[in-house]
Amino acid sequence: KKNMSDKTHYRKVFKSDHLGIADLEDLTEEGKSLCFTIKNVRQEIGIPVAGRKGNYNIAYFVEGIKPLVLNATNSKVLSKIAGSVFVQDWNNIKVELYIKSDVKMKGEVVGGVRIKSGISITKPILEALYAKKRGLVTEGQNEGIERVLIEDETSSYTKVYNYLNKL
Repeated sequence: KKNMSDKTHYRKVFKSDHLGIADLEDLTEEGKSLCFTIKNVRQEIGIPVAGRKGNYNIAYFVEGIKPLVLNATNSKVLSKIAGSVFVQDWNNIKVELYIKSDVKMKGEVVGGVRIKSGISITKPILEALYAKKRGLVTEGQNEGIERVLIEDETSSYTKVYNYLNKL
């Protein structure tokens, strides 16, 4: 009788140098959170990803997990969270990842790793954030926070949290 450690999980062959569904499934099975901090994002030119050379925005994480290749969708979400379209401004941003199972590639449903655009802000969350930063937030900065909240519909807990952490 083979014991479990002699067996090979089907996901082993899907492993790559970059973060993928298999990695998130492993983390979820281990009961780990899918919240991470992006250390920085670099544009890398002519590098191989999934066997194809190309130009990619790649997010590196503080937590030491594999880097994430940012597709157009995730780049757009990250630009909204960061409040900037420039990858140099996407440092030290807290994000939550999830698996979107209906992502298509070349017409085939393959699934993909996505960045949550954030949860909507509630008064208790906002009050907790203010309390956390009390004493550090001046009148002028309060106006900035209000602007972040009103700016657009994608205002989220994550966006405000990241903004407050920059103060």
